[in-house]
Formats: sequence, C-alpha cells, structure tokens
Amino acid sequence: MEKAVKQEYRLENLSCASCAMKFENNIKNLPQVEDATVNFGASKVSVIGKATVEDIEKAGAFDGIKVTTVKQRQQETVPFFKRKENVLTVTSFVFLVIGIIASFTYEESHPLAVALFIISIAVGGFDLFRAGFVNLSRFSFDMKTLMTIAIIGAAIIGEWREGAVVVFLFAISEALEAFSMNKARQSISQLMDIAPPTATIRKNGKLVEVDTDFIQINDVLIVKPGQKIAMDGVVLKGISAVNQAPITGESVPVMKSIDDEVFAGTLNEEGSLEVKVTKRVEDTTIAKIIHLVEEAQAEKAPSQKFVDKFAKYYTPAIIIIAILVAILPPLFGADWQTWIYQGLAVLVVGCPCALVVSTPVAIVTAIGNAAKQGVLIKGGLHLEEIGRLQAIAFDKTGTLTKGYPEVTDVDAITPNEFLQKVMSIETYSQHPLAQAIVKYGAKEHIQREEIEQFQSVTGKGAEGVVDGAKWAVGSVSWISSISTVSLEVLTKIEQLQTEGNTVMLASADGVYQGYIAVADPIRPTSKNVLEKLRKAGIQHTVMLTGDDKRTASAIAEKLGMTDVEAGLMPEQKLSAIKILKEKYGTVAMVGDGVNDSPALAAATVGIAMGGAGTDAALETADVALMGDDLEKLPYTIRLSRKALHIIKENIMFALGLKIIALLLIIPGWLTLWIAIFADMGATLLVVLNSLRLIKINK
Repeated sequence: MEKAVKQEYRLENLSCASCAMKFENNIKNLPQVEDATVNFGASKVSVIGKATVEDIEKAGAFDGIKVTTVKQRQQETVPFFKRKENVLTVTSFVFLVIGIIASFTYEESHPLAVALFIISIAVGGFDLFRAGFVNLSRFSFDMKTLMTIAIIGAAIIGEWREGAVVVFLFAISEALEAFSMNKARQSISQLMDIAPPTATIRKNGKLVEVDTDFIQINDVLIVKPGQKIAMDGVVLKGISAVNQAPITGESVPVMKSIDDEVFAGTLNEEGSLEVKVTKRVEDTTIAKIIHLVEEAQAEKAPSQKFVDKFAKYYTPAIIIIAILVAILPPLFGADWQTWIYQGLAVLVVGCPCALVVSTPVAIVTAIGNAAKQGVLIKGGLHLEEIGRLQAIAFDKTGTLTKGYPEVTDVDAITPNEFLQKVMSIETYSQHPLAQAIVKYGAKEHIQREEIEQFQSVTGKGAEGVVDGAKWAVGSVSWISSISTVSLEVLTKIEQLQTEGNTVMLASADGVYQGYIAVADPIRPTSKNVLEKLRKAGIQHTVMLTGDDKRTASAIAEKLGMTDVEAGLMPEQKLSAIKILKEKYGTVAMVGDGVNDSPALAAATVGIAMGGAGTDAALETADVALMGDDLEKLPYTIRLSRKALHIIKENIMFALGLKIIALLLIIPGWLTLWIAIFADMGATLLVVLNSLRLIKINK
C-alpha cells in the first residue's frame, strides 16, 4: 500500500481560532485526506493525503482562506482599500449612515430607510450569512451561526437599524482580530525573511549567484561586507565581525575567523568571508528555529485546552439561554417582541470569539517575542510551566562557569621568567590545564624557549630540560616529593584549592620555583543572574555537578546558591532532579543539552545553554538559550509569568464582560448594540492585552 504524503501549506486570511478548527474538520472530511492539522498561531496547515490546493481552498471557502506553498515567500501586502472585505465593510457603512439619516428624517420604518438598512446588511454581511446558512443547514453552531440567527431575528421583528449596526460592528471586530493575529504572527514572518533567498558561490573558478535551495554541502559562499550569510557553514578564509542577533539575540557582533562556525541569516559587517557550507537550506539553524517555533505555537497550553473544552459546552448553553429568554417571559404574559429581541441580544453577546482567542494570541505573541530575543520555547505547555517554577538546578561546567580552564594566579620570584620556562614545557602537553597555561603565556606576550628531553609523567605532570636545567611541572604531591615546599606556600595552595583552583607546582634541578593556579572561571554574569532569579521569586537554586565537593562548594558560596550536590554521574543528576520535583513540584534543569540529557528530560522544564548550532540542545530541551547567555533566563521567567497573568486576565475579560451584559437582561436594558459592543469589546481587550507581551525584552 502506498504511503500517504505529508504536505504543508501556508494560509492567508486565517484570523479566527474557531474558524481554524472548522477548517481543519472540513479538510479531514475530504475524500483522499487521512489527517490534517491546522496551526492557527503559525497560519499553516499540514495535510496527509492527496488533496490539491484547490480542494483545500474549497474547504476554507466559508472564510475566504487562501493557500500557498510553504516555500513561497510572503507576497506584497494588499493595500487596505483593495481588500474585498474592507471594501464591503466601508460600502456597508456608507449605506448605514445614509439609512440612519433617512430614519431620523422620516422614521425608522420608512421604506427608504428600511431599504438602505437592508442594502447595508446584505453588503456587509454577505460572507457572514453565507457561512451562517451553511452552518445552520449542518446544525453547526459557531460565532457566525449565532450572528446570522440574531440578525435574521432582528429583521423579523423590524429592528432593521440595529441589525445593520450589528453587521457593521461585527465586520470591524473581525478586521481588528485579523490585524492583531497578523501582528502576533510577525515574529515568524520576520524569522522567515532573515536568510537571503540567493547567495554567491564559487563554481569552477567563477562567482555565480544561485537560489539557496540549490546550494549543496561543501559549496563555498562568498560573503561581502554588509551582506547576510545565506547558509550555515565554517569560515575558510577571512576575518570579520558577524552580527548574530537574529539567531542568538546577542547585541554585540562576534569576531569570526578560519574554522569558526557561522549561521544563515547573520550579517557580515566588516571583512569579506569565504564560507564552506555544512548544512542544506532545510537543515540550517534558522530553518530549525522556524520549524520549532511553529510547532511550539501549534502545541496547546493547559489553559488553552481548558478554554477549548469550555467553549465546546459554552456555545450550546448560550443558545439554550437565548431560547429560554425569548420564550419564558412571554409565556407568563410579557411582550413577545421585547423578549424575542432580548433573546437575540443574548445570542450576540454570547459569541465565544473573545474566549476562544484569549489564550492562543498570548501564547503566539510570547513565543514569537522569545524567539526574537534568542530564546526558543518549544510549546505553550513549557511557557506556562516556566511561570510556575519553584526551583532551578544548574549544571556547573559551561553553565555557571565558562567551561574551559584559565590561569587565575602565578606565584614566583620572577613571574615572567618562571612562566616562560613552564610554558615551554607545557607546549608539548595535550592536557587542558597545560593548554590554559600556554594560552595565558601567549596573551601576556611571553616567548617560549626550546626544550630537550620532554617527557610526560602519567598522573603527575611533565618534565624537560630548559636552558640547561631540568624542570618539572605537575601536581602538588609530586613536586613536594622531589623538592622542598615551605609551609607558607602550602597554606596558600590549600586556600586556592578550597576556592576551586587546580594548583600546579614547578621545580628546577630539584629546587622549588613557584606555582600556577588554574580554574574554570565563573561566568561574569552568573552572580547577577542568580540575584535576578531570587528577586523573581525562585527561592531554591541548586548546583548539580560531577566536580569535587570542595570546588563546587566554593563556587556555590560565591554565587549565593542555596544548595550544591557534587561528584554526580549523569544518572545521579537524574535522581537529584526527581527528589527536587518531589520537594518543590516544578523544577527546571539548566545544562548544556548533551551530558545533561537525562536530567533535562526529567525536569519539569529542561533548559539548554547554547542552542545555536547544537542539534542535541535543540532536540533535548524544552527551552534553548540560543546565545549561550544565562542572562536570558530571568527574562524568560519574567515573560512566562507575564504571559500566565495575561491569559488569566483575558479569560476574566472574555467572561466578565459577557456576564455583565447578560445581567442587563434582568432590568430589560440589553440591546443588540450593547451586545455587539460587549462581544467586540471583549475581543479587542483580549487581543490588545495579549499584544503587551511584544514589549517585554531582556
């Protein structure tokens, strides 16, 4: 049996969350479609089956949904007055105004006024009625069905003016909702436009401009100053500052030279670069980010699942309430026309639009904003969980510290001469601590000397003849055994070790010469980040490390962490996370995404450092800090908590305004005008409130 093909398409005019659900069901009902998923946040649909673009557009014809291929770039924005729906709304408004003038000049029931109101209703509500009648024939009750029933009812009882006003206001509400959703989706469209569509490559000795889709791995890109880098790769030739802000959120350009990694969509600022392509266009870091952000927006957060479930029962309940309001009072002697009117107003005020859109707009805006700041949050679920965190566990190496050793202290009678001898020996050693000394010497502009009889002493250090003397460099125990080290020096060394340093001693012809202390330095930002987290309400910060207890405790004390667990293997980190979850409920693990994978997976939220270009980090973690920047963590927690707060506010606005409007039934004050303002007001409040998340930055 032939396997069904999965196809993805971008959508235009998808502005309504309930329309997205209906569109998805319509596609699923197509004959050759096995399954379909509409991603409302990303305005995209995935179809498994053989449906054509025409078939899919027919499924969305009820809302004028247009379909384009994923590869197609954004078309030019259609001017306001060339959009069909806007032209119809403006035309409807003109007839409404003339009709209102006529109704006050003569009377509301005058044939001229009624005719003008009918034209206004027909023009402005054409798409609304078309969808509403189709829904009525299928007993499908959504927002447009309720509006259609209400306007037909208003016409039957002679409320032509109010019916026309309701149609116009509904059209305005729809246009504003579409505008706001497009605003929220801009983060993805901006990401899509980051990488250039073409690039210059060297082929057969000539420079050729080609579409990025046709660039192969190992092709060589020529990137001039001021140009964007089109593909992920490594620098073959040239030195330049590259602005990586679109990928990592870093505000300062990064210097790139031979063998350094560069990313598609970053801007080459100064020199020319030749870059060897390492990934195809669909596998670049920016392509993965776009895909993951879109998937994140498709994943429903717990609050959205609750709203969807609530809305499923809410709409039928509103219809029942409207029928009861219209029928019960007249059965006890009240005026039929008055209460049928009140029932119609209940239908209008009860439209679930604001409620349905209350969560997705906030989620889309927050995740899109985070992506622009260099933080990849892989779903609404994780966005909400971050806001509820009680404790955060950190890996030490590469997370709280820089992840590589640096010289912190040199003690000798003539430091530069001493360093020259030690550096000369350590040049021939491959040990990371030896390389740290060589790097430090080069930074201090110290020239190494030639050595003879170099020998590595396993587990102890290295030795060799420099300038006629036999030098030995290595551990405290080894050098202490072959030379005399004073008690004062040993006390200093013990203090340095307590502070997390590894100390190497040196002797020449059996005489002690001095020591060099090396440590994995704390990131300059770590202390400030932990302070911000405490202010944000994270009461418990714990270090989980494989390093020894003494070093780990020294670093934890400097940073003001509440707890430290050292000497842990990966499986022990996993157990530690489980214990923290039992104690605090919601726990995040911050690590590098490779050796911390089990702990990242077990935590409520796994946060990976340095997601840019690191496949393991992007795949393993729930959140990736793309620029390897711990300072983005307090921002992420702040954004998440604000998003949670806004979602709760949205649900309160959506339900609160409707409840207030419904209470106006009791004194008989609810009108169609108030009803549509309550519905439109709730939708606008929800949308504008959600868009506040755009302003939150690092």
